[in-house]
Amino acid sequence: MHKKRETISQFLDKLNNNWPELSQTMNPEIIKIHRLNEYLQQNLDTIIAQYQLQKADLSVISALRRSGEPYILTPTELAAAMLFSSGGLTKVLNRVTRMGLVERIDNPNDKRSKYVQLTTKGIELLETIMPQVQNQENFTNGLNSQQKITLNQLLDKMLSHWES
Repeated sequence: MHKKRETISQFLDKLNNNWPELSQTMNPEIIKIHRLNEYLQQNLDTIIAQYQLQKADLSVISALRRSGEPYILTPTELAAAMLFSSGGLTKVLNRVTRMGLVERIDNPNDKRSKYVQLTTKGIELLETIMPQVQNQENFTNGLNSQQKITLNQLLDKMLSHWES
């Protein structure tokens, strides 16, 4: 699944042996989080590539789905709700519109703006993709239920620094 590469233990051992002044101030948990994120991103990229999607595309359509029926948001609301940031939301919206996953609807209160609505095709695609994305449990298979709860609590605590 993954190319053979230096493990984090090897990375930290080399750092400790060859650059001890940095090793003493480094947070190994941050390095580990970065590596886990890289593996998760690679897995997600593999899944969505089968559907000619990019992460920003998936982020847009899943944000609309999470918004609840009728699955409509303004572009500003959409940008705030996306899991993966997109530097060019207009470009992403144009792409997913061309794919038929969303449609742009006139805003009756402001003729200069349009709402974004998830289409039936977008919903059906999400219903196909999300079980595959959520099946990333193999990344936490080594943890028992209590460890998963603890991990979630610790991650929430770390995220609260930025998200509260």
